[in-house]
Amino acid sequence: MTGSLPHGAEAASPPRLSVPALAASHAGLWRADHAGTGGAVSRAEALRRMADTPHLFLNGPQLAARLGLAEATGLDLLELFAFIHPARFLVPSARGLADVLGMPAPAADHEEPVFLQHAAAMLLAAMRKPGWKEAAGARESHARLARHGWPWAPLVAEWLPAADRAPPLFEALPEWADSPPRPAPRTVTLEEAEVLETLTRLAGDRREPRAGQKAFACATLAAFQPRKSRDGPNLVVAEAGTGIGKTLGYLAPASLYAARTGGMVWLSTYTRALQRQLKAETARSLPGLVRAGQVVVRKGRENYLCLLNLEDALQGSFQGRHALLAELAARWARFTADGDMVGGDLPGWLPGLFRRATGLAGLTDRRGECIHAACPHYRRCFIERSVRAGQQAQLVIANHALVMANAVRARAEGQGLSRLVFDEGHHLHAAADSAFAIALTGGEAIELRRWLLGPDRQGRRSGRRRGLAARLMDVTSYDAPGGEALEEVLEAARLLPSAEWLSRVSAGTPEGPLEALIAAIRTHVLTVANDEDRGFSLEAGIAALSPGLPEAVDAAAAALGRLGKAMVALRQRLVALADERPGWLDQPGFARLAAAAEGLSLRLDLLGAWQRLLARVAGEPEPDFVDWFTLVRAEGREIDCGIRRHWLDPLKPLAGAVLAPAHGVVVTSATLGKPPEAAAGAAHLQVAPALIRVKSPFRYAEQARIFIANDVARHDNAALAHAYAQLIEAAGGGTLGLFTAIARLRAVHARLADRLARAGLPLFAQHVDAVDTGTLVDLFRADPRATLFGTDALRDGVDVPGDSLRLIIFEGVPWSRPSILDLARRAAFGGSAHEDELVRKRLNQAFGRLIRSADDRGAFVLLGAAVPSRLLSAFPPDVPVRRAPLAEVAGDVRAFLGRDCAGPAPTLGEGAGRGDLTRP
Repeated sequence: MTGSLPHGAEAASPPRLSVPALAASHAGLWRADHAGTGGAVSRAEALRRMADTPHLFLNGPQLAARLGLAEATGLDLLELFAFIHPARFLVPSARGLADVLGMPAPAADHEEPVFLQHAAAMLLAAMRKPGWKEAAGARESHARLARHGWPWAPLVAEWLPAADRAPPLFEALPEWADSPPRPAPRTVTLEEAEVLETLTRLAGDRREPRAGQKAFACATLAAFQPRKSRDGPNLVVAEAGTGIGKTLGYLAPASLYAARTGGMVWLSTYTRALQRQLKAETARSLPGLVRAGQVVVRKGRENYLCLLNLEDALQGSFQGRHALLAELAARWARFTADGDMVGGDLPGWLPGLFRRATGLAGLTDRRGECIHAACPHYRRCFIERSVRAGQQAQLVIANHALVMANAVRARAEGQGLSRLVFDEGHHLHAAADSAFAIALTGGEAIELRRWLLGPDRQGRRSGRRRGLAARLMDVTSYDAPGGEALEEVLEAARLLPSAEWLSRVSAGTPEGPLEALIAAIRTHVLTVANDEDRGFSLEAGIAALSPGLPEAVDAAAAALGRLGKAMVALRQRLVALADERPGWLDQPGFARLAAAAEGLSLRLDLLGAWQRLLARVAGEPEPDFVDWFTLVRAEGREIDCGIRRHWLDPLKPLAGAVLAPAHGVVVTSATLGKPPEAAAGAAHLQVAPALIRVKSPFRYAEQARIFIANDVARHDNAALAHAYAQLIEAAGGGTLGLFTAIARLRAVHARLADRLARAGLPLFAQHVDAVDTGTLVDLFRADPRATLFGTDALRDGVDVPGDSLRLIIFEGVPWSRPSILDLARRAAFGGSAHEDELVRKRLNQAFGRLIRSADDRGAFVLLGAAVPSRLLSAFPPDVPVRRAPLAEVAGDVRAFLGRDCAGPAPTLGEGAGRGDLTRP
């Protein structure tokens, strides 16, 4: 297949690719033929045309959703862009593509098909330009893509440069090098004058530091002074309103401390969005430090491309469309800055083009299968490079979960993280709640089985030695005691759940003691739990156990005890072999042995926690913990089942394992709550925190309005949809719609999408559009007339300053779902007052998305009559609040924002930040 396209070394850039093109939105379908003529078409016509001839389109999953197809086949310009410009930022829309290519964007939907023809021609012609930066390896990638039937392969072949002398991918990636151990930081007392001078230098000519920012920087300085007490850190709890400039405020003392002492500071956030903002801010204010590699972003290993998994995928373990994803990921791997596949420079929309859930997971290390130094790509590994860069950096940007895990691990090794800054500190409780929780479920247990035994079905031509037997083949061949210990581990591991465990458990035919336990738990939960909301997850307290459940617990405990004993014996033998270093143990074998021993240690800790959890089921509750049985369901489908344990107050283990060993800690946020020191876990420390509150510089009384539409029935989807439509149209788009239930979001979206599209107001939505959350935020940010619907992930961490966000609609008071854990915490920490404080934080976080700069202007609308006045203290006290019927609220919103609210769309340059907000 070829289009009518001039090519050759001397050919000028063609104005248009002569291939038919199709564009779709909620407002309709438009097509252009080979000659660039056409117009609106029906769905039936579009399907017939696509079946006859491959068409150009932009974003296949979205087109498929508009056409009612499982998958759209043809020439997706996003795939072409990913091949020609890997690791380059692009908002996946016609406007975003136009900005990157320097073309005028289509003024209306019906112009998009012809625009796509011009854009395709420009992209193809870019490969013949002498300055094409991504030429290396293009022919190698193209040849493999062509073998997999990539639709673009024939057209790309016509425009590829003739010469490509780049080495193969796995030889082209740079190797990391080890560095000597880092010396202990020097003890230095820093002066406020130095911090203020540093703050002024970091701000540069952008703006003069404000009084509030200076006060914040001087207050946080205490966390970087020599520690005052061996009983705990110098703890600074700083509640600083939006707009203070917290980032520069703590970067000033942190960078000064690192430079003067040679120490390291960990800068921790909860959302990926703030991680990117921190990275961008350090690039602006500390460019020399960034160029020297002294500012490093660290994430969990599951975020990075695993080169061994990629090699497996390229050798045949990925088939069909997933094979194309692997090839484009390999193309990206050659040019990526750090190998980060989740929120890094891999386009967030790319995995979604190939059914993201299965494709992306297969290219990262999600199951802890890393074989470390035994891997042939170890010296080029993105994860290892990140770890080593972080060990030598002055500033390490990470997320709360990774900081907590690293702090616990480092403390166990006699080190610890000395200086910590927790931005988005209001999320410390949630992060610690997840980090220190334990789950004994079928899903968790089968992951342990797979690590020990390997997958039930090995992939084709896999390059990885999966399972302990494969990795320790030399031990079983040359060491009889080691072989016997390994065989006992493998025999005991077969008692863990295996493939299709969930089907057997649901059918009442479990195999083995662990599956029998899961089946007994499932029966108990279904018997005692309230299943009025069918489709939601169910839970039951650990009390009045159903017949057969105590016996199942005992059998499972015995099986885990046997497995644990065998794993201890195997680990001891591996450690002994490492000490003996027999002649048959070569260096690769030694590396595999060491990796296996380390992996066994980590999983023995997990086994111990599971055994304690089973002992609790058979015994008495422990006051520090909340334990329960759970049956996890998603959209009515059962996906997991087992036992969960959470700390009643997760800030207690955080304080003991992370905060107390540190020398200095800053916990900061705009919404720490009352009292703010409680959010920092100060109650569990033996040192008193230093407290500071800095008020936001924004003029909320002038810039914002809060309305409560008191005649909207929250549980009436038709009424909700009508309310959203009235308000979105009053604002002219630029709206963030927040929902507390996915079902209501989808119901309102279904009623509004076509209506808003006909009004020229695009609507994007989590849980509806086949696009990741970060890309949805990019699309929203790019168009001031757009609206974005979402749930919790969009309530916090979205940074959309300017006209693109001028109205927030919340469909009701965000009360907590009354789970066993939530009810236990309410009972322990103040009853309804505890719940009210949680709700105030959520409302405050949502309102904080609205006013992001001194020039912003916006309205915040709560729907429903049942909004208690006591919750309104969540908002700045000087913001006017008005309760009124919907019609009056819509009129006030229109008047406050102005009828013609939507200005021209901003230009999105290559360096624009993405808005990916999924937890690390």
